[in-house]
Amino acid sequence: MNFEKTPIKDLLILKPNVFGDDRGYFLETFNQKKFNEIIGKEISFVQDNESLSKKGVLRGLHFQNPPFAQGKLVRVVKGAVLDIAVDLRKSSPTYGQHFTIELTEENKFQFWIPEGFAHGFITLRPNTIFCYKCTNFYAPKSEQTILWSDEELNIDWKIKPEFISEKDQKGIRFKDFDSLFN
Repeated sequence: MNFEKTPIKDLLILKPNVFGDDRGYFLETFNQKKFNEIIGKEISFVQDNESLSKKGVLRGLHFQNPPFAQGKLVRVVKGAVLDIAVDLRKSSPTYGQHFTIELTEENKFQFWIPEGFAHGFITLRPNTIFCYKCTNFYAPKSEQTILWSDEELNIDWKIKPEFISEKDQKGIRFKDFDSLFN
């Protein structure tokens, strides 16, 4: 497993070693020891999630406030997404900035999004299967959504969303957001 740093501290792109032959391919999707070495600390995952989405489905920008904040390790099994992480850490020099990466079934990249970030994605292909490991359990009362189309964030989603949940359409504007992340 190789990794690449991003311009935003603590966001990492993980690139697995893929072994292919005439039968297909094999890759290790997760190894706790290697992951902790890459991150530089002990991380435990408590919940795995998976979604299936049509092309043009936008989900996000979601996060959970402390003490129920979640780190996420995300990847695409089938299809493709444009994945977005927005820095919500008040003390960070990149507070309010975002990073985007395309995750596809071909590149098999994984994206580590630690606590203190809002997360969202838009599906770029039909029948996209998106998987993520979470460091904390889902806590609905702790969840918040930043408005995906907030002009202050200026996110280029690449394609026009065709499907957005009511919850995501009613996200709060970044200027009205009071971060609980230091």
